[in-house]
Amino acid sequence: MTTELIVCGAAGRMGREIVRLLAQHRDVVLKGAIEAPHHALLGQDAGVTAGAPASGVAITSDLSRLITRDTVVVDFSSPEATLEHLRIAVNHQAPIVVGTTGFSAAQEAELERLAPQTRCLISSNMSLGVALLTKLVELGARALGDGFDVEILELHHRHKVDAPSGTALSLARVIAQAKGLSDTTFCYGREGRVGPRPRNQIGILAARGGDVVGDHIVLFAGNAERIELTHRAQSRECFARGAIRAAVWLKNQPNGRYTMRDVLGL
Repeated sequence: MTTELIVCGAAGRMGREIVRLLAQHRDVVLKGAIEAPHHALLGQDAGVTAGAPASGVAITSDLSRLITRDTVVVDFSSPEATLEHLRIAVNHQAPIVVGTTGFSAAQEAELERLAPQTRCLISSNMSLGVALLTKLVELGARALGDGFDVEILELHHRHKVDAPSGTALSLARVIAQAKGLSDTTFCYGREGRVGPRPRNQIGILAARGGDVVGDHIVLFAGNAERIELTHRAQSRECFARGAIRAAVWLKNQPNGRYTMRDVLGL
């Protein structure tokens, strides 16, 4: 059965990559492409904008005119736009995949309130590999306990706006939950005389430079040994493929909030 997608943030890096890959799919088709009002590419063919063959779908700014209960929205836009798109999805009981990051605490609360009211999958990283990494990190945190210190290092390109990355924060929250800790144990940087290290602290360090797509390293450091779990994204294609797979899966689920781990059955 064919799945129809509406891509929000269609002229952005992730939006263009998803549109480009959709040209290679037979069972997933592009129904709509959304961008911000007054965007310079409104009216342009989404496929051509993505460097793919013409799709026959023009970029527009009005999601409500295109959305139906049977279309899946894939959103890589901005926190403000994503929340508005989620409200529209709830009103139409349409499934929506959210890959946007950088939400404020108030926006996170709104996201939590709205998501279960329709079929909603939210993930700071759509990579299938990162979904598996999250499960491995959870298992490690539970198995190793308090005898191992945990540090997270993330590296992204120089243009990334938010820091730390949404993926690093998600990994930290999974570890904290597995260890029974609160967010107050997170440390986002160190300078000066900072020792000794608190036993239950989780370090989250952000590095920016070049054109790095996204590296995440989780370090469990114990006495006389350490474990390093690493995921390196070689291109945005892995995120786009994951988002498409998530959209196909989400279409047939009941209302609720989901993650990429649900897609993989983890």
